[in-house]
This record gives sequence, structure tokens and C-alpha cells, in this order.
Amino acid sequence: MTASALDTLDTPAAVLDIDRMERNIAAMQARIDAHGVRFRPHVKTSKCLEVIGAQLRAGAHGVTVSTLKEAEACFEAGIDDILYAVGIAPAKLARAMALKRRGCRLKLVVDNLAAADAIVAACRAEEDRFEVWLEVDTDGHRSGIAPDSDTLLAVGRALRDGAIPIGGVMAHAGSSYELHTEAALRALAEQERAGCALAARRLREAGIDCPGVSVGSTPTALAAARLDGVTEVRAGVYVFFDLVMHNVGVCALDDLALSVLTTVIGHQPDKGWIIVDAGWMALSRDRGTSKQSRDFQYGLPCTVDGTPIDGYLLVSANQEHGIMAAAGDAVPCNPADVVARFPLGTKLRILPNHACATGAQFAEYHAVRADGALAVWHRFRGW
Repeated sequence: MTASALDTLDTPAAVLDIDRMERNIAAMQARIDAHGVRFRPHVKTSKCLEVIGAQLRAGAHGVTVSTLKEAEACFEAGIDDILYAVGIAPAKLARAMALKRRGCRLKLVVDNLAAADAIVAACRAEEDRFEVWLEVDTDGHRSGIAPDSDTLLAVGRALRDGAIPIGGVMAHAGSSYELHTEAALRALAEQERAGCALAARRLREAGIDCPGVSVGSTPTALAAARLDGVTEVRAGVYVFFDLVMHNVGVCALDDLALSVLTTVIGHQPDKGWIIVDAGWMALSRDRGTSKQSRDFQYGLPCTVDGTPIDGYLLVSANQEHGIMAAAGDAVPCNPADVVARFPLGTKLRILPNHACATGAQFAEYHAVRADGALAVWHRFRGW
């Protein structure tokens, strides 16, 4: 990418490398296509119609969302096959029903009997029906029903007896973010697949229709050796990648498509500090690498053309100030060199720990191609 494409931008700014993004999209789609299953990307990472459009053109079928705002924005753009992959709050059912009645094939997710009962009651009152998926917990990461539990069948029966169509079961192996070896990732991908397939089999054996089996996280989607019994895969952060994913081992630094453009606004030479205008309001407070094998603190600084600056990190972040310094003893720190190497006004780019969290700080991306072409792509925000 040419630096001149970014010279006119005010900072901090979210910079999206389109060429890297498209390469990431193509690689993931090819990976899932090779398994012979559908791919339903999670759009919570980008929240951007231009990005989603690129994913769909590459071969994705439908989208996964984590907010009704995302669902509404996608539907307005003509995307009607939407999985709302967060447990539904009863108070949101009226809003979800309004979207469905406009023609959206909105799918809801439950992982408990109370939520299932609330959906049944709301659908009876409205004389309409949602398609509902059961969330299965295959790794103890967050939400979901254990695939071998009695609760799974109780929820399935409640929906069936309430005349609610069950679309299938879904799982998210979020604990994959804590791993960093190919063998461990492959094993968790198989655990996710097997657990979700078990849940589907138990429902079917109990006389409860369960046509779909949906699995996915970016690491397990890339690591899975087989997907027997799976009908679709979901993944999200792969579209941009980030430093957490780099530490997990599923991408190289030059796969990271999102960065934050920032400007040097001052120095503390005696401390070896370079002060930039990207603090946590631009980068987020996400320190997802802090428990991994390599801690990137608040981000990895790069030159404006995207080349990582060896030995330096963004070591601290206040609201609007970032502090860049040598990481440990990696770079000898001569106070005069700090100012000479990074003079006032120098533009840098910071690779983020968590692309979803960093993207959420901005209303738009400055999308750039290697030939210097620059466009503004808006994000949708809120819930």
C-alpha cells in the first residue's frame, strides 16, 4: 500500500486494507467449500455492507449477526437470510417480529427453557412463527446447553409442542482463542463438531426435527479436519484478523487487514516515549493478548506503509493519548534517537489486539487498495 494514499487523512482513523481483506475472504471461503458445507459469515466484526457484500460475492450463504441493528441494516440492503446468534431477550421479540413480517428470514437462538417458552407465547399472541436454533455448549466457553443434557430435549420439546420450527443446533468454540498449537486447535474443532452433531442426533432420536448443524469460530473453521454431520460453518474475525488471531497461530502479520492510523504529537525523550493521538478511544481497551504467549500490550506500531516497527509496542493508552516505546530491552533507547526517528507529525499505523473491538470505535473505515485507491465505507453502530 502506498503511504501517499493515507497522507490526507485526519487521525486517528480506521484503515482497511482491501487487498488483504479480499485475500482473507477468499481463503476462508475456499476452506469451507472444500468441506462441502455452507458458510455463514459473522458480520459483527466489520458491521459494514461493503465488507459483507464481498463475503457474499465470494460464496457465503446468509449472514450471522449479534445485534438486531445488524440484522435490520443487512435486511435493508437486501440480505434476508439472517441468524441472530445471541440468546433472545423477551423484550426484543416484538422488534424481531416486526423485522420478520417485513420479509426477513430471521432465525433466533435459545439456550434455556424460559426463553423457549417466551418465544412460544409471543408467537401464539402474534399468530406467527420464528425459526429457532438451539445453542449448544461444546467447550464451556460461554452460553449454550450441554449436548448430552436433559435440558436440550426439554427445550426442543417446548418448541416443538409450541409449533415452533427448529432450524437446528449451533455452537461457538470460543475457547479456541486461548489455544496456540495446530494440534490443540484441530482437537477443539473436532470436539465442537462432535458435540453439536451429538445434540442434533439426540433431538432427532427424540422425535424432534433438527435439520441444521452449525459450528464455528475463526480458529476452528480453519483447523477442522472434517465436518461430518455439519451443514454450515460460521466465522467472523477472519475477515480482518488481529493480533490475538496471530498469537493463536491462524494468520500472519501481513494478513491483518485493519489498522489505526495515528500521528506523533509529542515525546518524552528521557522516558523513551513517543506520544501519538490514538488512545483507547481509538484502539479500545481490549488487551486480549495479555494472557497469550506474546503480549502486544495496546497494539503493534507499523510505518505508514504497514511495515511493523521492530522492537516497539504501544505500551499504554489514555483516552486520547497513546504511548509508544521500546518493548522491554528490545531497542536501545537514546533520547535523541526517539525524536529523530519519530519526529512530530510522523504518521504510523497500529495493528490492533481485537479487530472487532477496535473497529467498534469508529463510524467508518478508510478502505485502501495497494494502488492508492481510497474509499470511505460506513459502519452501522448500536443495538
